Amino acid sequence: MKTVTLLFVTTLGLAGCGNVGHDFQRPQAALGTQWLQADGPHFTALQATAAEQRWWDSFGDATLSSLVQRAASSNLAVQAAASRLEQSRAARGVAGAAQAPSLSANGAYSRARNSGQGLIDASGLNGQSAYNLWQTNLDASWELDLWGRVRREVEAADARTGVAQEQQRGVLLAVMAETARDYIELRGAQQTLAITERLLAIARRTQELSRIRRQLGAGTDLDIAEAAAHVATIEARLPPLQQHETRLVNAISLLLALPPQALQTELAAAGKIPFVAMPVQLGVPGELAERRPDIRAAEAQLHAATAAIGVAQGDFYPRITLSGSVGLQTMQLSDIGWDAKSFAFGPGFSLPLFDGGRLRGSLLLREAQQQEAAIAYRQTVLAAWHEVEDALSAYQAQERRQASLDEAVRQGRRALQGAELQYQQGSVDLMHVLQVQNALLANEAALVDSRAAASLSLVAVYKALGGGWEVVN
Repeated sequence: MKTVTLLFVTTLGLAGCGNVGHDFQRPQAALGTQWLQADGPHFTALQATAAEQRWWDSFGDATLSSLVQRAASSNLAVQAAASRLEQSRAARGVAGAAQAPSLSANGAYSRARNSGQGLIDASGLNGQSAYNLWQTNLDASWELDLWGRVRREVEAADARTGVAQEQQRGVLLAVMAETARDYIELRGAQQTLAITERLLAIARRTQELSRIRRQLGAGTDLDIAEAAAHVATIEARLPPLQQHETRLVNAISLLLALPPQALQTELAAAGKIPFVAMPVQLGVPGELAERRPDIRAAEAQLHAATAAIGVAQGDFYPRITLSGSVGLQTMQLSDIGWDAKSFAFGPGFSLPLFDGGRLRGSLLLREAQQQEAAIAYRQTVLAAWHEVEDALSAYQAQERRQASLDEAVRQGRRALQGAELQYQQGSVDLMHVLQVQNALLANEAALVDSRAAASLSLVAVYKALGGGWEVVN
């Protein structure tokens, strides 16, 4: 008894003396000190505050803000990611249970008869008759985590929970950005549709004018045919634009987990293309590692892979378990009492001696996985940096394009007024008027596309910066 007690006390003293493997060190994100494409007054290096992280509100469109908020709460992909997070937390609870002792109770009754020719019959009946056996036990066991193997398993489970959490945030951010993109595209499509319908009215007026001129003898049948062809050409542009509008409404409905056309009434009235008038708070590149869910997830994945190495190393060491059992055993139910007690307790250990290289192979596998996770982290950081710079560059390009298109549209409208007046006076032919109309239609459509693209690039900037999940998660 003294020997067992001494072993127990010594074992408890050794427990927790250290952890196998290496403690995780946060990797340094190799990011620059400033953005290369952030020239101009529309961007600032200030870090976004909590209010500014609600980037969808900065567009100044109440419908957009409402749609983003509703998508964040009802989107099915977000809900599925949240479910995966709960699964990960449950798995962490399973891993953490290994740190605590296990306790179980069991009982049994059996009617049996032993052989009179076999080994000693413990029943004392020498196999002459059957007997009853009543027994109940309370069993306890606890693996002493001397080397920290179980602690590394819990550490890895915590890190995997972190991965699931960041992935859920990443899905949330992607859904919010996709909702904003579809809404901006919808407003752009509606404006393009309105421009086309307005120019169609102008073309029909020109067609009517060509008929009047023909009746007055100032026009020709060719003018009438050309005008009719021009009207038909513009009319042919309407169905694809209407179908595009319908598809975008359905896309937003899907993001909000609604049936097709559920938002048709709400989104039917055309509105302006949302645009951010205030400077965008970019912060500095080094802050990406703290804000972007994919970088945070890659870091957590690296943490889990590092802890898994410690688990694999711990398998090389002995496992020491304390176990005990207290119970009652009797052949008659009426005899159950203190004299029917039974107990057993003591330590046990297991030590791998030969496994054909299985443990060594497992350790090499974990080390290779940790190396892959480290490379994946670097790749994620680099891709994030590129994504921000590309989004900033796209906005700068659209801003320059929009300035040129603004001037083209202004001059095109003046040209159309002059061409229509000259056609009425007979100084130019109808073909010239139609060419001017086509040019104006193309430039106005391009201007709408540029405005939408500029706003879309701002959404891409916000998404690339990784903000927004903090205030809705």
